[in-house]
Amino acid sequence: MRYRARIAALLAALLVPAVATAALATPHPAAPRPAKHRSWIGSWATAPTGTPAGVVTVFRNETIRQTVHLSAGGSAVRLRLSNEFGTQPLVLGEVRVARPAGNDGQRIDRRTDHRLTFGGRTSVTVPAGAPLLSDPVPLDLPAGSDLVVSIYLPKRTPGATLHAFSYQHNFVAAGNATSAADLTPTATMDAWYFLTGVSVSTSVPRAASVVALGDSITDGANTTANTDNRWPDLLARRLRGSAELRRLGVLNAGISGNRLLHDPNPPAGSDAEAYAAFFGQSALRRFDRDVAAQPGARYLIVLLGVNDIGHPGSTAPAAEKVTAADIIEGYRQLIARAHDRGLKVYGATITPFKGDTFGFYSSANEATRQAVNRWVRTGGEYDAVIDFDAAVRDPRHPDQLLARYDSGDHLHPNDAGTAALAAAVPLRLFR
Repeated sequence: MRYRARIAALLAALLVPAVATAALATPHPAAPRPAKHRSWIGSWATAPTGTPAGVVTVFRNETIRQTVHLSAGGSAVRLRLSNEFGTQPLVLGEVRVARPAGNDGQRIDRRTDHRLTFGGRTSVTVPAGAPLLSDPVPLDLPAGSDLVVSIYLPKRTPGATLHAFSYQHNFVAAGNATSAADLTPTATMDAWYFLTGVSVSTSVPRAASVVALGDSITDGANTTANTDNRWPDLLARRLRGSAELRRLGVLNAGISGNRLLHDPNPPAGSDAEAYAAFFGQSALRRFDRDVAAQPGARYLIVLLGVNDIGHPGSTAPAAEKVTAADIIEGYRQLIARAHDRGLKVYGATITPFKGDTFGFYSSANEATRQAVNRWVRTGGEYDAVIDFDAAVRDPRHPDQLLARYDSGDHLHPNDAGTAALAAAVPLRLFR
């Protein structure tokens, strides 16, 4: 009997908070509701990775000021911050957003400066392994404009979650300089730390986002820093030129070195141990976070496979060598998962790399690329095909890049090459 009495008392104790919680969750009748025609869409994104052992940057009572280039505009903004690869809590002392003053990334327009809150708090701790969404803040942001994000890290903070190759200069300053109109940098970085997404509120009908899932060619490798010449940026510029399509944001989920099928796995004792972690989790593994979870995602463009072909035997074990059938099956998984989320998914052909400086090319690897591209073009399983290979290859030597599009390593397109890739995307796919 005593046991039953104790159980009854415990149930009663549990029921009281449940009732109270239910009451708190009930909206107050006078609480304002957002207009039904407004929606949140992604305007900028990057895919986070971890860091190699012993290569972690540590911040101590410092501010990081980072610039991102928005695709779509809106009247309010919210950030997604990430501690997803951290092993200890991430303490954010203060986070502010503003539009830039000038083009150097150090100065902000104080008239647009806003301090962000997180559940109403101006300082917050992000658990290890978790992302964090900010509260929305009103801020008019034109499409194609830049946003400056300043993050104050009051405690010793390993930069364990980052996007290592931003092709954008960002800055570090001593102390809490988040509201400084003109930052005095102590260091310059070419990475984005802890910041993985910017979404905007818009009243434009049918607003949505396009996600570009890829590797270094999507990430912007070898494009000119601070010019936003990655092909997804240039596609966004094309969309803004169409009255019908300027409702779309474009999100760059490319990671340099990324593979479709495998996580980084540098051979023991190889140079790759110092950098392979920056290649990020496989596209199959990161799909839910980097694609499906993006606000307003409606379209997906997939450009992956060159590293699956080229890495084994160099930055990955030879045992991870893949066949064309392996890559195709990976594509099928992405297609199925995208369709399950209601996304249209467009497949891009793998661009040529004969003579590359990374040791990717061989006649066998070229045969794999050709077999994969043949399936992309004719398999009929993607909702549509974007022929990047045809856009940048040399017509006389179709297994190599056209010279005027070659950045010099014979694998990555230069600024003119990324423009050719963006121009090859049929805009009808988004109408």
